[in-house]
Amino acid sequence: MTLELRNVTKRVGDAVHVDGVSLTLERGSLNVLLGPTLSGKTSLMRLMAGLDTPSDGRILLDGTDVTGVPVGRRSVAMVYQQFINYPHLSVFENIASPLRVAGLGRAEIDRRVRETAAMMKLDPYLARRPLELSGGQQQRTALARAVVKRADLLLLDEPLANLDYKLREELREELPRLFAETGAIFVYATTEPSEALLLGGRTATLHEGRIAQFGPTVEVYRRPCSLISAQAFADPPMNVADATKIGPDFRLAAGLVLPAGRAAGLADGDYSIGFRAHHLYLARPKPNAVAFVARVAITEISGSESFIHVDFGGQRWVALAHGVHELGIGEPVELFLDPHRFFVFDRAGQLAAATMAPETM
Repeated sequence: MTLELRNVTKRVGDAVHVDGVSLTLERGSLNVLLGPTLSGKTSLMRLMAGLDTPSDGRILLDGTDVTGVPVGRRSVAMVYQQFINYPHLSVFENIASPLRVAGLGRAEIDRRVRETAAMMKLDPYLARRPLELSGGQQQRTALARAVVKRADLLLLDEPLANLDYKLREELREELPRLFAETGAIFVYATTEPSEALLLGGRTATLHEGRIAQFGPTVEVYRRPCSLISAQAFADPPMNVADATKIGPDFRLAAGLVLPAGRAAGLADGDYSIGFRAHHLYLARPKPNAVAFVARVAITEISGSESFIHVDFGGQRWVALAHGVHELGIGEPVELFLDPHRFFVFDRAGQLAAATMAPETM
């Protein structure tokens, strides 16, 4: 099955939730919708499912126009951030519920439920009720109920967001295996770039209801086509600085000069420089790294890492450093930029050049 969206727009009153989206998804593919809250991920999934009807544009399944066809007449399953199970039913009956609605026979229901439970590692819990399960097991049950339908389209709307770290990591590791075994079109919405990279497949970066970029996940991360896509695929968001290229250098605020490196062939003029938090260093990474002094705005310590927010030349940047770094607010700190680790965007926000080799981005 192929799912195709052609210039799809969804308006609610004066608000535009989805704006001119065109997208083609193939059978057996894993597709990630990546963007911040209110970027249009859930609205787009509801249109794919048939829960909502587009204001403009068309939706096609295998070339057949299904725009306006309700969800009940489509082969689709959806799992939400707030996982929902029937508390009075056993895990077995929760998983079996869509099959009973579809009128399948007892033997077929039993076989499919047990196959799906084994896939989701729920075999020992089939007789339990949801409230007797851990959070991860409850979410697996909700996922199993969607998977057991063997729908052609499976939509997962931030399904791990409400789980604790350990459970999220556990299910993140299992999901790619699950995707590979079903053969359906999977669409997975997330706000987390790390989750998109872990899942792989193809990623669409979203911003204000529009798709900024769509392609193989690693390629979108390594070579964002625009500043909007780069900002969506970075956590914390990519650091940005206004810069003017003059000859072999970029001149930034407060007199900071950064060698153009691989971007030396660009015409002189005004650009934006983008660099990720882990490419802003506390220690000199290379002899030719450019040093400057900024002032600490705040430091967030996670335990194994420290996010150091600094003010420099009227702009706020974030450095990601391994280990614990206790820096006081207002304290001066020396930082380093690697001339082989930044992106250059033109004044329209489109990628003009990248100074790193593609395999190291």
